[in-house]
Amino acid sequence: MERTAPDPVGTDLLDGVPHQRAAGPWVPPARRRLVPPRVRPWRLLPTPAGTPFTFGYAVVLAVTSLIAALAPPSLVYALYQGSSTDVAHLVRSPAVVLLASALWIAGGVLSPYSAAFLLVLTALERRVGGARAACVFLAGHVLATLATEVPVGLAVLAGRLPATSLHRLDYGISFGVAASTGALAGLLRPWLRWPLLAGTAALLLDDLLAYTDPMTDWGHLTALAIGTAAWPVVRRWARSAHGTQNPRGSSRPLPTCGVP
Repeated sequence: MERTAPDPVGTDLLDGVPHQRAAGPWVPPARRRLVPPRVRPWRLLPTPAGTPFTFGYAVVLAVTSLIAALAPPSLVYALYQGSSTDVAHLVRSPAVVLLASALWIAGGVLSPYSAAFLLVLTALERRVGGARAACVFLAGHVLATLATEVPVGLAVLAGRLPATSLHRLDYGISFGVAASTGALAGLLRPWLRWPLLAGTAALLLDDLLAYTDPMTDWGHLTALAIGTAAWPVVRRWARSAHGTQNPRGSSRPLPTCGVP
């Protein structure tokens, strides 16, 4: 029987046709080994280097809470009243009281909003940066305050509310925290985003239905809606903070809330 030598590799390719792949043994693609993410629980809390805005703000709130706990009640009430964002103060010195009212925690450090402040602001700042996290917090604090106090002033002018409503005590960080929570939800994965948003909204609605402080409760829901409406902006900020180009592929810097 006549034996024929096997054809050398590549003799079955067509002459004159470039870029043909030479015949050879099939090698299965290498499987990418999945490495579970490292759990770093300390990143849930602010640090001076990682989240300077949240850390510095938390120190200020700790100091004011200590003052509120140790100072005489008459002095504490005078400080609260001078920082209140009621209609009378907003008409006289809006910028001062809007900033001063955010230096206190209603209910002190044991308030649920103090824990929410640390967790939410830390997570938001790690994703978008300190200056932009401050923009979100301040927007929620200012806009929700105006959305609740301006109708009170108009109702007093119309005779629907007594003049004492112009001096209602109003201070705290809760509006800013609610807005930051809504904004943070837009940066999370869906399995975290929707439970966080739904759980927060359910708690705020429960407070509203209790009808103990409806104006403040409406302010919380308004602030949460403000943060949720900021999703397109905070998502651009997050991409920019991590060095990602904008959706059109341009290298032009993205908007940064006035921060270069």
